[in-house]
Amino acid sequence: MRLSLTPKTSEFFVLFSRAGENALEVARLVDRRFREHPNSGITQEQVKAAETAGDEVTRELITLLNTQYLTPFDRDDIYMLAIEIDDVVDDLEEASDLLGLYGIELPTKHAVQQTGLIVAATEQLSIACDNLKSFAGVQEALLELKRLEDEGDRVLRDGLASLFRDDRIDPLMVIRWKDVYDRLERALDSCETAANVIANIVVKNA
Repeated sequence: MRLSLTPKTSEFFVLFSRAGENALEVARLVDRRFREHPNSGITQEQVKAAETAGDEVTRELITLLNTQYLTPFDRDDIYMLAIEIDDVVDDLEEASDLLGLYGIELPTKHAVQQTGLIVAATEQLSIACDNLKSFAGVQEALLELKRLEDEGDRVLRDGLASLFRDDRIDPLMVIRWKDVYDRLERALDSCETAANVIANIVVKNA
């Protein structure tokens, strides 16, 4: 690929805004799928389609990065932010897929709490991505996202404890739900990592 000397820095802001919006859309789809399972109006195919749309935005971002000589931020930060947002979406899609793959009959309250927190976290991530050009409201969004991630840690601990405290639960279901909880926690962790990248961008460019 040849590097272009024609500045297209505005395109990075547009694509990051789209990436943040897509992550929020996927989070809302997965949250609804978990809450309504097993009779959800949201199918895994819909979640997968939204995840694929996010992959396309990530590809566009990386292609733009590889073909632009001038970038609005540090190149490594741009790449890392694109990958972390993509990881949020991938982990959510995989967690949603486990509902069908593992034949889970009903969601647990802890899983629903996790997906709710992820929706709230991706809302803050989307706000931060929308405002990368001006940084308006970004710090506040990042602080709230960090608070939500801390709350997610508590929910994960409570969820795992409840699984291992109840002798009536089938050991196979314990293993399956642990996988689901861990995948959802990874999505929330990726939100926090993306927030940390944005915080670095702010420090370097504010």
